[in-house]
Amino acid sequence: MKPFIKFQTIKGFRDFLPEETLKRIWLEGKIRQVFEQWGFDPLETPTLESMELFSGQIGEDEKLFYQFEDRGGRKVALRYDQTVPACRVVGQYSYKLPMPFRRYQIQPVFRAEKPQKGRYREFLHADADIFGVRSVLADSQMIALSLDIYQQLGFKDYKVLINNRDMFKDIPYKAITSIDKIKKIGKEGVLKEMEKKDIPLGKAKQYLDFVTSLKPNEKIKTILKYLKKSGFNENNYCFDPTISRSFAYSNGPVWEVVIKGFEAGSVLGGERYDKIIKSLFGLDIPGTGFAIGFDRTLEAANQFGLIPQRKTLTSVLVTVFGEENLDYSLQIAFKLRKEKINTEIYPDAEVKLEKQFKYADKKGLPYAIIIGPNEVKINKITVKNMKTGKQETVSFKELVKKLKANG
Repeated sequence: MKPFIKFQTIKGFRDFLPEETLKRIWLEGKIRQVFEQWGFDPLETPTLESMELFSGQIGEDEKLFYQFEDRGGRKVALRYDQTVPACRVVGQYSYKLPMPFRRYQIQPVFRAEKPQKGRYREFLHADADIFGVRSVLADSQMIALSLDIYQQLGFKDYKVLINNRDMFKDIPYKAITSIDKIKKIGKEGVLKEMEKKDIPLGKAKQYLDFVTSLKPNEKIKTILKYLKKSGFNENNYCFDPTISRSFAYSNGPVWEVVIKGFEAGSVLGGERYDKIIKSLFGLDIPGTGFAIGFDRTLEAANQFGLIPQRKTLTSVLVTVFGEENLDYSLQIAFKLRKEKINTEIYPDAEVKLEKQFKYADKKGLPYAIIIGPNEVKINKITVKNMKTGKQETVSFKELVKKLKANG
């Protein structure tokens, strides 16, 4: 007999069982809510794009592209980020989009990373951008939105670190990407990395000294003033000259969000990028925006106890007390759903109540209801609290009130 293959997820890719998926749905819902409060509309783009779209836009991380030839011999790539595809959309549909164009996008991106803690090959990005505005007020709004998301998620000790890539104009890109890692590898690590890129040590020190001694320019001062006037706590934002962002397309204001006590790194990164659409379509349409590291934000929210702990969205299990009582159980389940209560009915009338209760407990259902001959006779329902084990017999109206009161 042919042995079974031991199937499992490909390295760097993940399954999400219901309990984890519920946490992800919660976070995605909260982020969408804040995006829409700020006037952003949703956008979706294809998983596959032309390889030419990404080529020359990202920088030294182009080695991480998932690229191949399709059956038509076309060179294609899985979506590496959402900024470049959004720029394609703006260029392609510029004649019909309102300017400024505000979009948000929550979809998976794919990178051929070396899998490790916090780094995967498929992961969710939540982006927001403003296209068509060159004013620093657009950057200020995006940074304010970055702050508001983490405020509304319930984080207490978080901070947005702000810089301006315009001040790096005399520093080569390969040095910028090394300086961007200073918080991970320290000054000595940055210098060693620059040397590996054939930057002489003396020049590397010069670049690093220049960056670390930078002071806020007028754009940074405008942003800081905007955030203060918008009511954000000054403890939650500051100028940081070492924030540079590693993307080749970054220009102008750049920023990252960090959370104190969360060691996996920044949870959001943003920048201005005014040249992508021009390089693709010849249209002079600037852009500014950010990407939320969804997995890191989820991990941080979990660490600080911000996520509602639920194993299921179902509120109640209607048990089946034998074939003779099935009709009544079906009627009650139907009526509960009409009341907008998430309800499931056990799908086997021959299984004993004890086993049905074990199922409800394992799934994390808050309540189970029993409809046996006694309940049918008096036209009432016995409801069991699965957490405490307490049971009480109530009318249907009382049951609905109880279930709605407890979510």
